[in-house]
Amino acid sequence: MADITPIPNLLFITLLLLSIVFPAHTYQVRLDEHQPLSKIDVYKATLALRSTASIRASPLVLGLNGEDTEWVTVKFIHPEPSADDWIAVFSPAKFNASGCPSSNKRVQTPSICSSPIKFNYANYTNRNYVKTGKASLAFQLINQRADFSFALFSGGLSNPKLIAVSNPLSFKNPKAPLFPRLAHGKLWNEMTVTWTSGYDISDATPFVEWGLEGEAQTRSPAGTLTFSRNSMCDAPARTVGWRDPGFFHTSFLQNLWPNAVYTYRMGHRLLSGSYIWSKSYSFKSSPYPGEESLQRVIIFGDMGKGQRDGSNEFSNYQPGALNTTDQLVKDLNNIDIVFHIGDLSYANGYLSEWDQFTAQVEPIASRVPYMVASGNHERDWPNTGSFYSNMDSGGECGVPAETMFYFPAENRAKFWYSTDYGLFRFCIADTEHDWREGSEQYRFIEQCLASADRQKQPWLIFAAHRVLGYSSNDWYASQGSFEEPMGRESLQNLWQKYRVDIAFYGHVHNYERTCPVYQHQCVNAEKTQYSGTMNGTIHVVVGGAGSHLSPFTEEIPKWSIYRDFDYGFVKMTAFNRSSLLFEYKRSSDGKVYDSFTISRDYRDVLACVPDSCQPTTLAA
Repeated sequence: MADITPIPNLLFITLLLLSIVFPAHTYQVRLDEHQPLSKIDVYKATLALRSTASIRASPLVLGLNGEDTEWVTVKFIHPEPSADDWIAVFSPAKFNASGCPSSNKRVQTPSICSSPIKFNYANYTNRNYVKTGKASLAFQLINQRADFSFALFSGGLSNPKLIAVSNPLSFKNPKAPLFPRLAHGKLWNEMTVTWTSGYDISDATPFVEWGLEGEAQTRSPAGTLTFSRNSMCDAPARTVGWRDPGFFHTSFLQNLWPNAVYTYRMGHRLLSGSYIWSKSYSFKSSPYPGEESLQRVIIFGDMGKGQRDGSNEFSNYQPGALNTTDQLVKDLNNIDIVFHIGDLSYANGYLSEWDQFTAQVEPIASRVPYMVASGNHERDWPNTGSFYSNMDSGGECGVPAETMFYFPAENRAKFWYSTDYGLFRFCIADTEHDWREGSEQYRFIEQCLASADRQKQPWLIFAAHRVLGYSSNDWYASQGSFEEPMGRESLQNLWQKYRVDIAFYGHVHNYERTCPVYQHQCVNAEKTQYSGTMNGTIHVVVGGAGSHLSPFTEEIPKWSIYRDFDYGFVKMTAFNRSSLLFEYKRSSDGKVYDSFTISRDYRDVLACVPDSCQPTTLAA
């Protein structure tokens, strides 16, 4: 690797940083307990470049053999080291303020207006750094359509002083098609493939080459979407958290044979006539609706992401994310479909984090349908039509999630939909929009439940992000409701009328299972083996996939069967139309800590129980 001469490099950066004019009042960093990047006070950064300090990164070119993830070694020297020195990763490499939007001529210093994409403390793996002033760190980078540089800061996160800037480095093809995400289409025999690239339609034509494993392949075109800074609702997504998201391409693979293995790869045909290809992947298509075959479903919420290099983790805010991901990857041959019911990446307005998340779930989402729901950290922002007026999305107001993931909704901005998988009907609600009786979403929920053919789809599942059913989370208990305010009042009659088997929720970061319950009362004394007439819905909180855990109230309600203050996920296995196995697994070891079975015939679903059938007529 060629040597980097510190002084000219620093002078170059200095000139870049001091050459910009932008408004003082436009940008504000909102501290967010869920987002470590928000702790960096970018606008307080000052220049303190030292000719005797240096930072160098290698290798200079990444992905020489087509890799989309690479480890980078960063070596640095600081003549006056301290325990609060830290290393920031910027992308694009020139992180000066020349690209900042400006609406007036008021001058503000310093001259950095974009957050780093990740960071770590200089002494993270270097105990002697404060004594020697010399150390190195390993960072894991993913291909994010731009080059990278590293910066050495002193002064901690709240008073950053820029000491030195590294050489740039980049992936061989930064625009490469990456991170495929499978999802069901609107028909049972349709699979969608969505991926990310740096190619706009003016640069190249996107498509998917696919076909039955070992047979001739065909090509299907893809549509292309993106979004701009102006699509964001506020800071930080519109300011320090903004990063060009690239382009998102979706292709619809139709008329699939049931239970067949297909291979696929994403491609872009350049204007020159040459082709850019992704790696090759495979998936198994869905069974025919009502088909009796082994069908395995994973459900969880609130996972977020982790950094395998330890960066961004000083607050330990999503400690279970990588464990959950790794357990699912380990068991992937025994999984058919995944539902992540809200709070996906916890990017919270720092858009580079969405790439990190899609890279993390790529081993799963490229093999099985990865179905998502909307949570407060995707959607909520004041005065944007959200049911809640909090600021949990960091100014994203739903745009990245709705653009980067496909889901079979009629309106992508209204994040509710139904999808069938073999013996299952799933009705996915959006708790960030009104679900109460009389609302548009309420009408959808009833239609979704009512239209399930219980001969073909004996297992009827309701899922939503916030707890619309039952939870003994301490905050809910303090409100005296054990639910999201106004949660189940409008919906419990629908669950009972249409005999919903299980209702799943995230938002509360723990695991809890109820008895089959209706109107606060257990309607079945059994706890592990349910059979016969379906007379109440089991409610399950499964929001402990990764983010910091939520405490329970000390008093255990009568309807609460099992609670676990740990990280985990649920697996449901349908053996046939009469037998279902439910398992809760911890992410730490993949072992089962709670389970039950349901054994039921079709007549047991038809049987009338309180509030499930219309009154009989005089003729009866």
